Amino acid sequence: MPIRNTSTLRIGDLARISECQDVTVRYYEKEGLLPEPVRSSGNYRLYGPTHVERLQFIRYCRSLDMSLAEIRELLALRDNPANECGQINALLDRHIAQVQARIRELEHLQKHLLMLRKECGESRPVQACGILQGISHDIRCETCPTLA
Repeated sequence: MPIRNTSTLRIGDLARISECQDVTVRYYEKEGLLPEPVRSSGNYRLYGPTHVERLQFIRYCRSLDMSLAEIRELLALRDNPANECGQINALLDRHIAQVQARIRELEHLQKHLLMLRKECGESRPVQACGILQGISHDIRCETCPTLA
């Protein structure tokens, strides 16, 4: 569907173009990430190219696993193009550090799961399963952080 120059897209059209759900569009509006749309005489929300572009930006940021707070900060910076991009670099550096921390946590989780997997052979009855006994007795690897 071609994007029209005026605010004539209904929420379903915007959602379809942006490959998301109507409820997602409403949520981003409620969170202040999307500007308030104009309303038709029948009180339908009407969107334009600015909404499409901004929603696609938000969705791409979400695909990078950015939080809504991070996206809100990026949008505020983007809305003031005269600013320097140092704040954007700092935001991305913080996000990279969070990703690196999660990778370490997932590597510990993998190690713990592999340790549990070694506790059980293929042909034991369930009551003798080393995995279930390990979980029941809270067997942990010594280098893994406490799992919440």
